[in-house]
Amino acid sequence: MADSQDHEHNKMQLKGVMGWVEYRLPWVNLLNNAVGTNYPTPRNLNYWWNFGSLAGLALVIEILTGVVLNMHYVPTAEGAFASVERIMRDVNFGWLIRYVHANGASVFFAVIYLHMFRSFYYGSYKNPRELVWWLGLIIFFLMIITAFTGYVLPWGQMSFWAATVITNLASAVPVVGTDIVQWLWGDFSVGGSLLGRFNSLHYALPVAIVGVAVIHMWALHEHRSNNPLGIEVKGPQDTLPFHPYFTAKDLVGVGVFLLVLAGLVFYAPNILGEPDNYVPANPLQTPNHIVPEWYLLPFYAILRAVPDKLGGVIAMGGSIIILFAVPWLDTSKVRSAKFRPIYKQFFWLFVIDTLILGVVGANAPEGNWIIIGQLATFYYFFHFIVILPVLGWIESPKPLPDSISTSVLGDKKSPEPAE
Repeated sequence: MADSQDHEHNKMQLKGVMGWVEYRLPWVNLLNNAVGTNYPTPRNLNYWWNFGSLAGLALVIEILTGVVLNMHYVPTAEGAFASVERIMRDVNFGWLIRYVHANGASVFFAVIYLHMFRSFYYGSYKNPRELVWWLGLIIFFLMIITAFTGYVLPWGQMSFWAATVITNLASAVPVVGTDIVQWLWGDFSVGGSLLGRFNSLHYALPVAIVGVAVIHMWALHEHRSNNPLGIEVKGPQDTLPFHPYFTAKDLVGVGVFLLVLAGLVFYAPNILGEPDNYVPANPLQTPNHIVPEWYLLPFYAILRAVPDKLGGVIAMGGSIIILFAVPWLDTSKVRSAKFRPIYKQFFWLFVIDTLILGVVGANAPEGNWIIIGQLATFYYFFHFIVILPVLGWIESPKPLPDSISTSVLGDKKSPEPAE
């Protein structure tokens, strides 16, 4: 009843055309309930909780710049590389749009990785937020496919050979592998047909990401955000309205995000790219070392860690699939690593292991890099399959605080938020 009265009150506050629209389509009330003063948020959220909104901002930037680039892009084997050069040289501010799009993808992945590591540290994947975690992983998987198809589109040397190597991995699938490869190619070799298909996928997949992101936010709002203490909200004293308190904090994150993106675009636009991709695709000349973008290097290292082709594909796919089981592999009843001293140490070991996999993926598979990659891959799976469940059984966590407000304010009375 109270919610109904608040809803009617909100609609009556708007006059004129806005009030007329709000009465028939209460979008202002919807936003208010989602990210406004009507959305109660745990009062102890820190800056690690900025990365969700930053991921949304990065997605918007990628979609807008991608639409403009696609207006000038020619998805043919003969015209792709030249059209990218034309965008850079002849289209008004084409260089800026392309650099924002390319470096925006890198910053987008950096934000997502930090978002995921924050979830690992604070246990944001645990009951009742398992579905939120799953939806986030689906977004991550769609991002990987989108990024790979986008990496192919410039049709430089690295684009062509990356497409050749990765699509050929499907041939390891028993019985139907060759058919899958030919379906991906749309031909009997990597060429214009594959480029057209990848261009369509790269243009369409962000729409799917937006759709899953909306459901992700819906599921998140059902049980509210986790918090650094990992305990549930126990009353109004534990929360603050999202606006203006956390919108102000998010704006700080947005400022840092835009500064980093601007620094890359204007001062080091090619630092994360490959020089070979500025050479037109040549099927007769293989680059010395074929590598994907930096944000896919850990998975590339896992792929190469297994000598068998099919085994490598299974390991690489398993490295993502196993993340879906994390809410059940982690058997501890305590969410936050703040109260799990042993788990905290293994968390940082896992972060270091992931970084090592990235370095291994960036180097040629020879010498000591082979052994290091295999050891790092072993630990990656060992962390999830053995360490997480065993720690939940043997670790003695520290006592949890009674409530968020008690931890934040101590014995002080919780002040009422400003009207």
